[in-house]
Amino acid sequence: MKKIFKILFLVGVILSINSCTAMHTAIKKRNLDVQTKMSKTIFLEPVAPSKRVIFVDIKNTSDKDLNIVGAIKERLQKSGYILTDNPDNAHYMLQANILQVGKSDLRGVANALRAGFGGAVVGGAIGSVSDRSFTSYGSYNSKGAIIGTLVGGIASVVGDALVDDVIYVMITDLQIKERPNGDEVIQQTQNTSTTSGTATKINQTVSYGNAKWKIYRTRIVSTANKVNLEFEEAKDSLEKSLIKSISGIF
Repeated sequence: MKKIFKILFLVGVILSINSCTAMHTAIKKRNLDVQTKMSKTIFLEPVAPSKRVIFVDIKNTSDKDLNIVGAIKERLQKSGYILTDNPDNAHYMLQANILQVGKSDLRGVANALRAGFGGAVVGGAIGSVSDRSFTSYGSYNSKGAIIGTLVGGIASVVGDALVDDVIYVMITDLQIKERPNGDEVIQQTQNTSTTSGTATKINQTVSYGNAKWKIYRTRIVSTANKVNLEFEEAKDSLEKSLIKSISGIF
């Protein structure tokens, strides 16, 4: 019986410790934290105002409705760029695809950024309060203390269930094309590997003598982190961070 009481006491203590960790998370992550990072920096050549003509093509293949195209175009125009619907008339071409928007964890975010343009995206891990320490105590005082500790621990589990450390991540692949300047001659080779069915693999190589564009590629990973965060609360901040990041290149 004494051994049973000791086990119950230890269980209650462990549950209480978890509750303290959850409370710490709730306080620390009470405010929305939004961050945006690029896998690679892009530097564009400065050109005369007459050449600041840009073609913009932004896609969204995620399952979330986002509104960023109009704001990006507006920022570009305020920076002195002229928008065109004809890529043949453009000196710059801005192409982007929002690949994925959803919950993740810090490891998934880091992997998506490290993979870079065209790399693997987050697999769908859900961020939560998981980095908790367990400490064991080797003594107990009385049955009343044991019961009190266990009851308190159970109550803490209920409170802990209400604390969820949520990270929303938005992954965007970005490609910018720039016309060669002056006497620049661009030699380009494109290698493509695709899979058809389960047994067929297709490799394709395309070579260009004098390519029409210099091509830059990067991946933008935007995150929003807060306790019990819902997407609608994070949406506006994620959109603004992506708009600022893309338009900031120009």
